[in-house]
Amino acid sequence: MKTGKVYLVGAGPGDPGLISQKGLECLAQADVIIYDRLVYDRLLEWARPGAEKIYVGKAAGEHASEQDDINRLLAATAKQGKTIVRLKGGDPFVLGRGGEEAETLADEGIPFEIVPGVSSAVAVPAYAGIPLTHRRLASSFAVITGHEDPGKEESNIAWEKLATGVDTLVFLMGMRNLPEIAEKLLAHGRPASTPVAVISHGTTPEQETVIGTLADIVAEVERRHLAPPAVIVVGEVVRLRDKLRWFDNRPLFGKRILVTRARHQASALSKLLRQRGALPIELPTIDIEPIADAADLDRALSDLKHYQWIVFTSANGVDAFFQRLRHLNRDSRALSNAKVAAIGPATAAALAENGITPDYMPEVHTSRGLVDGLRNRNIAGQRFLLPRADIAAKELTKGLVRLGADVHDIAAYRTVPAGKAAAQARQALLSRGIDVITFTSSSTVSGLLAALGDGREAINRAGIVCIGPITAEAAVRAGLKVDIVATEHTIPGLVAAIERHLQGKKEA
Repeated sequence: MKTGKVYLVGAGPGDPGLISQKGLECLAQADVIIYDRLVYDRLLEWARPGAEKIYVGKAAGEHASEQDDINRLLAATAKQGKTIVRLKGGDPFVLGRGGEEAETLADEGIPFEIVPGVSSAVAVPAYAGIPLTHRRLASSFAVITGHEDPGKEESNIAWEKLATGVDTLVFLMGMRNLPEIAEKLLAHGRPASTPVAVISHGTTPEQETVIGTLADIVAEVERRHLAPPAVIVVGEVVRLRDKLRWFDNRPLFGKRILVTRARHQASALSKLLRQRGALPIELPTIDIEPIADAADLDRALSDLKHYQWIVFTSANGVDAFFQRLRHLNRDSRALSNAKVAAIGPATAAALAENGITPDYMPEVHTSRGLVDGLRNRNIAGQRFLLPRADIAAKELTKGLVRLGADVHDIAAYRTVPAGKAAAQARQALLSRGIDVITFTSSSTVSGLLAALGDGREAINRAGIVCIGPITAEAAVRAGLKVDIVATEHTIPGLVAAIERHLQGKKEA
């Protein structure tokens, strides 16, 4: 059997956006991914379907696998002819024991490649607003392990040279040994007034930074109950943090926000939330499925030339409409005789992906706004097609009928509760301290309630932000207290509403 190949890939320090393009390409082609504790779970989503994932994480005092076991696992799996990604936090060759794993592969004659990663030694201080070098303050820096091999008879660290011979010192894996690190540096001549930063969970929305000096940093860290993993930075450059901090002063930094959109839509909202510093917790309470019986939809699609208007109220409706149209071997030319309306920008964007520019989009992106905008368009007697969810509210249909339109409201897709939502919802709401719950449609309200059963009290303990008035009305009818409704009924508008809600809590 032909021997496989191992890619030792640096996953970066925590922020999944810091992995390299080559690292992602390796993940996408791997048969087996062997990954560490500090690897962000979202990176595993890049694995191809069917790839085997093996966790070998190590933390102080608790090892899923010993290093020798990991080395043997890499070699044995490669000898099965498989392509393996060994996914390691930070950079494989910077205090990551990647050198030992590469040695094992070399000794076994197994082909391997090193894919460097962004080391936490550089990235974490940068995310805390601390440059390791600065023309006025530091011309050198050193990266030091804060946790040497306990099997050594004596330390390999030359404390007497290190303490005063390098401007900036960066210690990795040193949280438990912080008292000893401070003591050694003081004993070998580093001034007690030297600034120190200890940065926990760096580059993630859980990042926390404690600032002190060599004289008091141990007490400050204990007072703040800081938890590993952490990076320790010692040197005058720490004084620049107040001026240069950028990551942990963003408007939603550290806030836990429950995203209840359908699974395939959650990423867009989550991405915006991360950009604003939040920790989105994706809990898809609904799934989108094709309708079981598409006969009514197929008849409407075969008769499009007899409709004067086609109104789309969601990107899901657009996707379902065009998927079914393609199933019937037709394309966007079938819409040539009709005007097309989109309820808002996200729906318009979905239409654009199918080559359609809407003829009309209301200024207020709601069913009510759409009807109000059509009042002066002389639509009496005109045929309207509304391809929507099977549980869509009837306000739009009734409004158009009152204007004299002949409305065909046809289910284009089903909205159903997501399969594993209940346990995840309870854990997130009861254990993880959710700050805000987002609802983007009436179905996400009913989906979360269905998942929780009698969990209204847990939901109401968090802030509730709705994308628009119809969604808010559904939440209120369900016994929930709505804190704020987005002024602009879009995903960016929803994020802005979350900021307003949290800002209001600060000012209260």
